[in-house]
Amino acid sequence: MRRRVVITGLGPVSSIGIGAENFADALQQGSSGISPIASFDAGGFPHRMAGEVPAFEPKDILQVLDPEQWGRTSLFAAAAARLAAQDSGIDPAELARSRAGSSIGTTSGESQVIEQLTAQWIDGGLKDLDPALVRQTPASRLATAVNRELGLTGDAITLSTACSASNYALGYAYAAIATHEADYMLAGGADSVCRWAHAGFYRLGALTEHICTPFDRDRSGILTGEGGAALFLESLESAERRGARIYAEVLGYGLNCDANHMVAPDAVSIAECMRRAHRKAGIDASQVDYICAHGTGTPANDAMETRAVMDVFGETPPPISSIKSMLGHTMGAASGFGAIASALGIARQFIPPTINFTTPDPQMPGIDPVPNVARPARLRVVQNNGFAFGGNNAITILGEVA
Repeated sequence: MRRRVVITGLGPVSSIGIGAENFADALQQGSSGISPIASFDAGGFPHRMAGEVPAFEPKDILQVLDPEQWGRTSLFAAAAARLAAQDSGIDPAELARSRAGSSIGTTSGESQVIEQLTAQWIDGGLKDLDPALVRQTPASRLATAVNRELGLTGDAITLSTACSASNYALGYAYAAIATHEADYMLAGGADSVCRWAHAGFYRLGALTEHICTPFDRDRSGILTGEGGAALFLESLESAERRGARIYAEVLGYGLNCDANHMVAPDAVSIAECMRRAHRKAGIDASQVDYICAHGTGTPANDAMETRAVMDVFGETPPPISSIKSMLGHTMGAASGFGAIASALGIARQFIPPTINFTTPDPQMPGIDPVPNVARPARLRVVQNNGFAFGGNNAITILGEVA
C-alpha cells in the first residue's frame, strides 16, 4: 500500500529570511529581498539588481561540514536541509540510522566555483587551476553535502532540470516515501547568483532593471536570485507517531517535457502537466484554492502560464501569485521556495502576495494575482507550478491534512 506523505520541516535560506518563521513573516509582509549585486562586479551591466542572501553565514547553521571545502551552492543546500531537519523535530540519531536520503534540484550547480576556475584558466592556463576548487565543481556535491551534514546513508540525488528542478526533487522524495523505499527525505533545491546567468538572461532580453512585476501589464523580465530551499518529508504514520507538527500533505505531482523550444514555454504542454498533476493527486481543478505561480515576470512566461491556467480552470481560476516578485528567480531553488510558501500558506492560512503590482494586463482577464498584500484564506489544496527551459514542466500539489 502507498503511504501518505507529509511535510513536517521547512528550511528556507532566502533573500527575505532564513528559517521557516522569518520566511513566513516576510511572505506575509510582502518583503522584498532585491538589492544591488555584491557577488561579482556588475559595473559593466546596465542592470545590476538581484535577490542575493547577504546574511548567509554557513558556520551559523552547519554542524558537520567545513565551509572552506564546499562551494556556495552546496552550502545553501546543506544549510537549508539542516534547518528543515531541525524544524521537523526529528531526533538526529534517529534520522542518521533510518532509511533517509536527499533529492536536490539545481540549474547552475556550483556556478561561482566554475567562474573562479574559468578566471584562473584565462589568466594562467590549466596548470594554474586550484585543485581545491576543482574538487568543488561537481553538481552532485549538492545532495552529497546534505547527506554528509545530516549523516544520511540513503539516496543523494542531484537533479538538474533547471528552473523546475525542486519540484522534480520533491516528486522524487514523495515517491520514495510513498512506495516504502525511504522513511525520511530532504527535498528542495539550491543555486547561487553568478555572472554568466545574469549575462545570459540579459542577452536573452529577459532581465528587468530594478523590480520584478509578475502578471503586471508592464512586466519586463526576471531578476536573478539565489538560496537554498529544503523540505523534510515523512509518512503520515511516522509524523503522527512522533507527534510532529504537520505543515501539509504532498498529494501528488505531474511531470512532462514537450521539448518544443529551447526557452519559450508552451501553454498546451503546461496545461497537460496541470491535469496530470491533478490526476496523480486525486483531485479536480475545482478543488484548488490557490496557485503558487512560476510567475517569472517575463511577458512570454506569464502570458503562457495564464493561458494554461484558463484552459484548465476556466474563466474564474483560483488566486495565483508569484513569490519571485519578492525573491527574484532563484533558478533550481524556485519551486522549492514555492513549495515552502505553499506549505506555510496552508498551515498559516494565508496567500502570499505578488508585490510590485500596479496595472492589470487586459490580455490576461480573470487573473487574480493577489496584488501587493497577503490575503487571509483557508487553503485546503494548493498547486505549485514549476517550468523550465526546454519544456521541463513539474507541478506539485499540496493539501491540508484531513
